[in-house]
Amino acid sequence: MGFWKSLFSTSDRLSAPVKIQQEGRGAIAAEPRIVFSVDRELDLYELEELCDAVGWSRRPLRKVRKALQHSFLVVSMWEERPARRRLIGFARATSDHAFNATIWDVVVHPQFQNKGLGKALMKYTIKKLKSEDISNITLFADPQVVEFYRRLGFLLDPEGIKGMFWYPD
Repeated sequence: MGFWKSLFSTSDRLSAPVKIQQEGRGAIAAEPRIVFSVDRELDLYELEELCDAVGWSRRPLRKVRKALQHSFLVVSMWEERPARRRLIGFARATSDHAFNATIWDVVVHPQFQNKGLGKALMKYTIKKLKSEDISNITLFADPQVVEFYRRLGFLLDPEGIKGMFWYPD
């Protein structure tokens, strides 16, 4: 319960021990800390490795850098051990800085999925957006993750699809 309480304190850096099962060994690893941050510098190659781990297609690093620079909020989730720090989760949001924000690129490394960390990452992201007085939060979800977002309180548009898309030929 301490993990969940710590997620919603006023600190930008939150941490808690999480037990990680090591592959091929029956033992539990030394307890790492999971840390959320909105101000850590991201290594684009480390972010690309995280996206590769979940099977996302590669995007040009110059465009990823530009997307990060123009994002309203960038949240990173790190596994910290005494000898290393590793990016294990990420989300970002764009916004009009007044009313609306859209969450993009939510990713949690497969080794850390199904442990409540995706939920924690989303709740932390939403909390940060609400603290900036953003009242309307949207996102786009692939069909296989719609239920995950539904459990977090997101609704499919009850009036039908309002969003429209333009794609270049």
